[in-house]
Amino acid sequence: MDFDFNKIKEMGLEYAEKGKNAAMDLAEKGKTQAKIVSAQTRLAKAQRQLGALVYSLAKGHEENQPLVDKYIEMIDTIEEELAALKESLGPVAAAAPAAADEPVVDTVGDNTVVMDFNIEKDPDDAPKTCPQCGAPVSKDALFCNKCGAQL
Repeated sequence: MDFDFNKIKEMGLEYAEKGKNAAMDLAEKGKTQAKIVSAQTRLAKAQRQLGALVYSLAKGHEENQPLVDKYIEMIDTIEEELAALKESLGPVAAAAPAAADEPVVDTVGDNTVVMDFNIEKDPDDAPKTCPQCGAPVSKDALFCNKCGAQL
């Protein structure tokens, strides 16, 4: 048997390079996913704060449109950041964002990669809705993001 060790070495180096590139691409996508989660958290917080502000202003029969506008501008900025981050992940993430409980499936090189950032959910976690307008609200929300009602 005659083995061409140089050819085997070249093939090994080629596959190692492909593996390194795939790992770097996956790491970058993971960082982007973490940035998306962070931006989504900031967005939810800003929306809750805006709801609380609208509620407190309405309850006190006051107006402060410049402050409300500032919150809306901040929310718009975060939403634009989220859109850019999702677009940077490519057509899979931009075309149809995964539901909160679905993993993100993508391809890196010739491999299919599943990124699952979900935490086990409590079976008692039922969706919460606003008693005033019926809009869905997060479990820890104090005010409705849609109508500003206290929950």
